[in-house]
Amino acid sequence: MVSEDSNVDGTSQSGTSHNSTARDATSEGGTPERRGITVRRAPKFVPFMGLGGVLGIIVAAFVAYGIPGDESFDTGAVFGFFLVTFAAGGVLLGAIAALVLDKVSVRRSRRAVVESVPSPTEDDAEA
Repeated sequence: MVSEDSNVDGTSQSGTSHNSTARDATSEGGTPERRGITVRRAPKFVPFMGLGGVLGIIVAAFVAYGIPGDESFDTGAVFGFFLVTFAAGGVLLGAIAALVLDKVSVRRSRRAVVESVPSPTEDDAEA
């Protein structure tokens, strides 16, 4: 896979991997490349959605088996209906919670300046 990156002065350089980009990261004068980045902690959506689904299953079990209902309906069928309803609702609420936390993390993001480190040469490896 060929990627194309740009240097500080706007010229482009081609490389086959990130290693070649790191090797060419220093400019012709020998000064390392500086780049501004944004640092933030973003939540992972899948654990939030999974937790919401599990909580929905627990609530469905409580509603189906804990609350007395009509005798004409089978308890397993009632649990299955509530399982689908509450699990889907829990997944949706988990996704919304992750979106809210993601929005908060964007507001708390910080800017940082990173500097590339040249890769070691053969002379450095022997020393």
